[in-house]
Amino acid sequence: MFERFFPDESVSSTYDIDFQSLYEEGYRGILFDIDNTLVEHGKGASEQALDLFRRLGEMGFQCCLISNNKKQRVSSFNEKIGAHMIFNAHKPRRKGYREAMEMMGTNKENTLFVGDQLFTDIWGAKRIGIRNILVKPINKNEEIQIVLKRYLEKIILKEYRQKKKDRKNEKNGKNITC
Repeated sequence: MFERFFPDESVSSTYDIDFQSLYEEGYRGILFDIDNTLVEHGKGASEQALDLFRRLGEMGFQCCLISNNKKQRVSSFNEKIGAHMIFNAHKPRRKGYREAMEMMGTNKENTLFVGDQLFTDIWGAKRIGIRNILVKPINKNEEIQIVLKRYLEKIILKEYRQKKKDRKNEKNGKNITC
């Protein structure tokens, strides 16, 4: 029922992702949400974020920040990073994802998305057909509309984890029945 919102992968942090392996798999473009994916909501680019984007550039990745925030927020965050950017993206609409891939010169097969919200970030990436990675939000203190969505996300993530566990058990030959 909730599969349309299930991420392709989930990790604790953006900074735990093995981007070198993804590059070796053929990925060349990465779309990033900003708030609670790269930094706490409303914060500027941290040293950790700056280092990440430097390393990604050295690997050969094209990167784009894709945010539902206004131009000022995205531009100020991107000042030192220098990535492509899409503001007012209206995620989960497909248009911003398409524009980002066009900017980076990538396509659905060699682009992935990293974000912290199921109903905007992950669902949008799934709707356009690109691989996606869900990260845990950096900070639990969020705007009220996001806090309310997080309650619904918990329900979906519980089912996602159960189905993932069931698939793992099947793969390992454990046929568990109750």
